[in-house]
Amino acid sequence: MTMMGELTFFLGLQIKQIESGTFISQSKYCKEVLKKFGMDTAKEASTPIGTSCYLDKDESRIEVNQTMFRGMIGSLLYLTASRPDIMQFVCVCDHFQANPKESHLTVVKRILKYLKGTACFGLWYHSGASPSLIGYSDADYGGCKIDRKSTSGTCHLLGCSLVS
Repeated sequence: MTMMGELTFFLGLQIKQIESGTFISQSKYCKEVLKKFGMDTAKEASTPIGTSCYLDKDESRIEVNQTMFRGMIGSLLYLTASRPDIMQFVCVCDHFQANPKESHLTVVKRILKYLKGTACFGLWYHSGASPSLIGYSDADYGGCKIDRKSTSGTCHLLGCSLVS
């Protein structure tokens, strides 16, 4: 690979390699997504979702453009490759792709506003650290307010940390 030079960009991932480690981000793609959905001029949000936010089927609200909503969710899902901090919220919004309402679109826009302020975040792999696999799991038995099903999830991180 020396003939091609150092890897700096691969499938939308920006890679910066220095002696102390490797930084992987998607800041360029993030900015393109914000521009695509008209959120590049929006006010920044400090968190990806409000603390009192509750999503349900919301059958009484007005429907939104399903194609646009799915495009937003798809773009956000691709961003989770280097942004595990938005994974939970994007996956919650993902459940409403079949029949999105205004309340669902509002939450997705909030995630995009959060990304506007944190576009430079990414994953840092320290070269001196020994590889470690850290796993987290959680379960909520019967806690889904939509269908009263149990929800569970896991997250595994391989020797990295989220930095800006």
